[in-house]
Amino acid sequence: MCGIVGILSTTEKDTAIYIYDALTILQHRGQDAAGIVTSHKGRFYMRKSNGLVRNAFKTKHMEGLLGDMGIGHVRYPTAGSSSGAEAQPFYVNSPYGIAFAHNGNLTNTEALAKELFEQDLRHINTNSDSEILLNVFAGELAKLEKQRINEKDIFTSITQVHKRVQGAYAVVGMIPGYGIFGFRDPNGIRPLILGKRTTYGGTKYMLASESVALTALGYKVTRDIAPGEGIVIDRKGNVFTQQCSNSVKHSPCIFEFVYFARPDSVIDNISVYKSRLRMGEKLANKIQEEWNDEQIDVVIPIPDTSRVAALQLAQKLGVKYSEGLIKNRYIARTFIMPGQKQRKKSVKQKLSAIGLEFKNKNVLLVDDSIVRGTTSQQIVQMARNAGAKKVFFASAAPAVRYPNVYGIDMASSKEFIAHNKTTSEICHAIGADKLIYQDLQDLIWCVQQGNSDISVFDCSCFNGKYITGDVDKNYLQDIENLRSDTAKQKHGTNENSELICNDVE
Repeated sequence: MCGIVGILSTTEKDTAIYIYDALTILQHRGQDAAGIVTSHKGRFYMRKSNGLVRNAFKTKHMEGLLGDMGIGHVRYPTAGSSSGAEAQPFYVNSPYGIAFAHNGNLTNTEALAKELFEQDLRHINTNSDSEILLNVFAGELAKLEKQRINEKDIFTSITQVHKRVQGAYAVVGMIPGYGIFGFRDPNGIRPLILGKRTTYGGTKYMLASESVALTALGYKVTRDIAPGEGIVIDRKGNVFTQQCSNSVKHSPCIFEFVYFARPDSVIDNISVYKSRLRMGEKLANKIQEEWNDEQIDVVIPIPDTSRVAALQLAQKLGVKYSEGLIKNRYIARTFIMPGQKQRKKSVKQKLSAIGLEFKNKNVLLVDDSIVRGTTSQQIVQMARNAGAKKVFFASAAPAVRYPNVYGIDMASSKEFIAHNKTTSEICHAIGADKLIYQDLQDLIWCVQQGNSDISVFDCSCFNGKYITGDVDKNYLQDIENLRSDTAKQKHGTNENSELICNDVE
């Protein structure tokens, strides 16, 4: 899961500052690397580096990122490694010069890489599927053999991308001297939203992964880019859109609403905040039905993502709500740490318990989900150490039992604590007195209430049903061999490697 931004201004030349601000707002979507590419007088200016946005860009870098349009990216590694060479945006010289940033994960990467080498005669320099996606698009654009392009040519290339590429992808791109563009896969798995801001004498346009990046910077949300749709914004501020796929089935990732997106975002016309409120209410109903013999003295969220659901759950149960766990805000999100050892270390640095809220109480801990169980196990023990009499645990999402192949780092089902375990066995494994999960149909209902036009969500990590229809056991085994924690340790990913193409130093 990554965050992408594209901005074009018809008047101002300091676009990089606004991209920087937008990436900072989207930092929760990836903390591995950050990058910005701008365009000025037909030339690209690039800076990308490992780490957080605030560390990747200093004053000297921002001063060198010239131009009235640009794109940005914050990276969370799934396909590829977490080395600097995988940082985005990517760039190709031919045709026309194209800068490109991608959120998602492709499922036919191996076949595409072979096609690009044998048929398109294009070279791939990294292990990133984003570079493959860029080269597929660039190769299709090159086939038109035109000296000057227009929006129709870009839409033609996007149409061909949809025919060749499978998986999840939301994209922003830029062609110097022409403008910016974006598109979304035919299932709309990953989000992409358009916004507009009128300034003195001109207009700014932004494409971003979440609405909060737009609204926080004074943009008015125009609409979500539709599944399979392409959008082009030229230098004059003309906006062109076209449906580029004949096989559209809107199936957004439900895990965006459970965990990844900020609560103040609206994606596909669904409020993340209200979805999480409904998750808390549904979970409270289930607790009342199944735990009527248990006394709960206090509900404590595991910050930050579970707060909204936990607050509504506590109100529904008529139980005290308390911020009994305090988060160190200078530690990255534990779930998206690149390895299990780092996750274990980070949990201890990330949270501390307020003993007064735990001592001699029956505590209900609420989390958004339980994936590998590392965090849950340590927090349950933290609650016991703080003096809790009983520690109950509630998950606002169902049990994660299957790999996610569309851009979330859940590659190996064997690493999930729910793998081949019943709820009682999972409860024992994390050390809780009782454990309860949200039912999948209730979770779907909670999100679907925000937009009844969406009938299907990607729930593959909960039910093993992959909506692109191309994921089988062999594919799942391949990604486990490539992306599991064990595989990452075996290959010895170097997280401090240098970048090879920084124009702005």
